[in-house]
Amino acid sequence: MKQQSQRLESLTNIGRLTARKLQTIGILTVDDFLARDPYEVFEELRAFVDPSMCRCALACLVGAHHSIVWHKIRKEATAEYEKRYPKLKGKC
Repeated sequence: MKQQSQRLESLTNIGRLTARKLQTIGILTVDDFLARDPYEVFEELRAFVDPSMCRCALACLVGAHHSIVWHKIRKEATAEYEKRYPKLKGKC
């Protein structure tokens, strides 16, 4: 099966709720998601869909992008996020 026809929930860490949030910002397929930077996706979700999203949610998105379970990439994802968005430290 081609990735473009796969549901977002087929990605590591992505459940129904996260898939619905992604769809809200126009990410409808696996290919749509993989074409985007997960850190930018996280920021867009926080800005337009759910401002309460925490670094665990960030790790879910980064992990989904790399097929890694969220808890194994959380520290790395958080460190990269803090480099890109230093003014937003302290969430989660």
